[in-house]
Amino acid sequence: MGDELKLSILKTLEASGSIEDTAVTFKNVSSETVLGAIKSLESHEMVTCKILTNEVWSIEPEGQDQLDNGSYEARIFNAVPAGEQGASIDELKTKFGAVANLGQGKGFKNKWIKKSGDRIVRIVDTIVDQTKLDLETVQATGTHESKDVIKDLKRRNLITATKSFSYAVAKSVHFSPELRKLEKDLTDEMLKSDAWKTAEFKSFNFDALGLNTRGGHLHPLMKVREEFRQIFFEMGFEEMPTNDYAESTFWNFDALFVPQQHAARDLQDTFFLKDPATIRELPAFWKTVRDVHENGGYGSIGYRTPWSEAEAQKLVLRTHTTAVTSQVLYKLAQEPYRPAKYFSIDRVYRNEAVDATHLAEFHQVEGVIADKNMSLGRLIAFLDVFFKKMGITNLRFKPTYNPYTEPSMEIFSWHEGLNKWVEIGNSGMFRPEMLRPLGLEEGVQVAGFGLSLERPTMIKYAIDNIRELLGHKVSLDMVETNPACRLDKKMGKEVLTA
Repeated sequence: MGDELKLSILKTLEASGSIEDTAVTFKNVSSETVLGAIKSLESHEMVTCKILTNEVWSIEPEGQDQLDNGSYEARIFNAVPAGEQGASIDELKTKFGAVANLGQGKGFKNKWIKKSGDRIVRIVDTIVDQTKLDLETVQATGTHESKDVIKDLKRRNLITATKSFSYAVAKSVHFSPELRKLEKDLTDEMLKSDAWKTAEFKSFNFDALGLNTRGGHLHPLMKVREEFRQIFFEMGFEEMPTNDYAESTFWNFDALFVPQQHAARDLQDTFFLKDPATIRELPAFWKTVRDVHENGGYGSIGYRTPWSEAEAQKLVLRTHTTAVTSQVLYKLAQEPYRPAKYFSIDRVYRNEAVDATHLAEFHQVEGVIADKNMSLGRLIAFLDVFFKKMGITNLRFKPTYNPYTEPSMEIFSWHEGLNKWVEIGNSGMFRPEMLRPLGLEEGVQVAGFGLSLERPTMIKYAIDNIRELLGHKVSLDMVETNPACRLDKKMGKEVLTA
């Protein structure tokens, strides 16, 4: 059909010079099919095309009723007897229902009838049912010569318009009565055989829109991560390096004053590396850490248990980014005293059962504030401001135990999707037993907090199962269609500095 129709268009143009209206010339072919053939010829510059729009009016059911049985106003007029007695308004309502009011209104406007008390009487002896005549014209021709009539019939919902399209076609610069195949690409075969010298090429359409390129999409976690980073930077934090996913148990546990007998070091809680299984040597101050573990110091009696150098040399997938924090604080201690605020956002690994709110691999948002006279109250105030910048105001703090912080607090937020309080972070004041072996001077306190990245993301995007956010069950459509994260920064410039 395609090539046959194209040839028919070309033959018609050759014979008559132009096609005034394709709807007339090609009556039995749909306008969409005709347009496809014209566009193909137009792309080869064989024809030009002009769109013709035709508005056809058709009768609506209510209009068909008046076409068949007379207009409402004519029915009312015919139901009113001649003479002064006329007809009762109630009788007309009983006979015609809702049509009575419509017919009476139009009859009054036409000055056919009038109201006399509770009755309707005739003003004229005979009428012409113009509404019916206009509907007959529309039915026969699809339109009406009077725009006012069309407007009135449309307003009364008696007719409706349907737009149809046809096309006027004329010859173009490369018109030919025969179909020609124009080359689209210059190939190496054409160059080798010199066929390009005689070949006819299709003209480039520099105004045509190209295909939309499919760009990459940020995962919702990365969107929220970037918002977190901007909040930290806004509040004066420096970002810590977190590119080492494998850490020694010394930095991951021992330097944080976590006892070597702690349950977190068990195989069921931590992923241990096999090759290599250990580091070669410990940092220079490892003996100070050992002494605090075994005998105490800085106001503590320690754990009073043997400390193994071999245990501290084992390699693990870091269970928290606090392993990075301990190293950053150690480097800070080597400098002249200055207040400091650090943060990191990266992956951590824990060997635990997977459920709707837990994964074995997830992200941790880590932050520390080192300053003299730092207190738990200042930490709570900071966290309140921090989460308000995310648009999370419904917080609770619960006392808890951490080996390296005292006092310690868990942070909870209300999750509308799960309809319960969900833990989103942990926090506290680092213990002297951890800070002093790192070299931080007396009087310097450090507040630390570790937050989840997944759970705030779940709250922000109303996701109730963490496995739909991260892992093999993630929908790529969800990644592509979720909007950019915009945390509601309600506090503006009024930031409480820690």
